[in-house]
Amino acid sequence: MATITKKELIDRIAEETNSKRVLVKKIIQVFLDEIIEELGNGNRLEFRDFGVFEAKVRAARTAQNPKTLERVEVPSKRTVRFKVGRLMKQRLIEGNSYFDEATGLPIDPRITSRRSGS
Repeated sequence: MATITKKELIDRIAEETNSKRVLVKKIIQVFLDEIIEELGNGNRLEFRDFGVFEAKVRAARTAQNPKTLERVEVPSKRTVRFKVGRLMKQRLIEGNSYFDEATGLPIDPRITSRRSGS
């Protein structure tokens, strides 16, 4: 699995749209800044077929330090949740050999052959 940077995405988009790299970079940065601003305001962002971003509050809890076994209070905090949209979900399924193409259901990779009629 490769890591793609913002710079690489900017270069790809600039090339594909025949736009100046500087303009594409500014547009992407403004877009990302707007996402951050809206999530910071507690708003939900929905991009049809791509997915939904929403800010959630994770409740306070008591955890345990695994090294010392000491109980530790963890305060509540705001976090972002992303729910995958339809087109992205389809693309992830198609690109993953652990899913049956016909049903879209997960296949256990430890099973090398399928039984028929059982």
